[in-house]
Amino acid sequence: METKKYPYCDLNRYRNLFVELGLVLALGICFFAFEVKTNVKKVEGIGTVVVQDVENEIIPITRQEQVKPPEPPPPPRVVEVLNIVEDDVEIEDELEIEDTEADEETEIDVAPVVATYETEEKEEETQIFYIVEEMPEFPGGELALRTFIAKAIKYPVVAQENGIQGKVYVSFVVGKDGRVSNARVIRSIDPALDEEALRVVNSLPIWKPGRQQGKPVRVAFSVPISFVLQ
Repeated sequence: METKKYPYCDLNRYRNLFVELGLVLALGICFFAFEVKTNVKKVEGIGTVVVQDVENEIIPITRQEQVKPPEPPPPPRVVEVLNIVEDDVEIEDELEIEDTEADEETEIDVAPVVATYETEEKEEETQIFYIVEEMPEFPGGELALRTFIAKAIKYPVVAQENGIQGKVYVSFVVGKDGRVSNARVIRSIDPALDEEALRVVNSLPIWKPGRQQGKPVRVAFSVPISFVLQ
């Protein structure tokens, strides 16, 4: 169904007229705006700037007066009074001096003197050195020590059957007389090998003892004993 409009209600027929009138009106306003002149007033003078000199205020330098400490009071005077007595007057406060000479009947208490050199000797006997000026030496040297241990070792049968081998480290003390004592295992492998290593160390002959400041001393020593299956 088509819509029907009355001719006098149709606004599209006056659209071109309204557009032209709007353009003419806009151009007229723009032209009028460009043609209007504004009166510019001339400024004759801005004025004068007055610069005032600011005087520097001088601050006086003040010095603090040193106050002297008061002098210490003088020490009190000691007046020594001498009491002069005539020769005939007896003085009561006389010093009595007793006779301290000893005779046969006099008893004298004498404190016992404790000798300290005995304790020092005991400490030197029990002291064990680890590094000394002259270390202990096996008869014949280190090579002779290895040869002696290799010949003295008897490989335990139990260790051979179980295929146990390795090194056992044994420490001991070389005394002042060169004898070996206090042997103990410091690194173990097997009880059977440890026992054999201790037996060999305890069977070592007398060593040349170690010396410190020219005196024989007890020195700690350690050796590795190798057990190798062939």
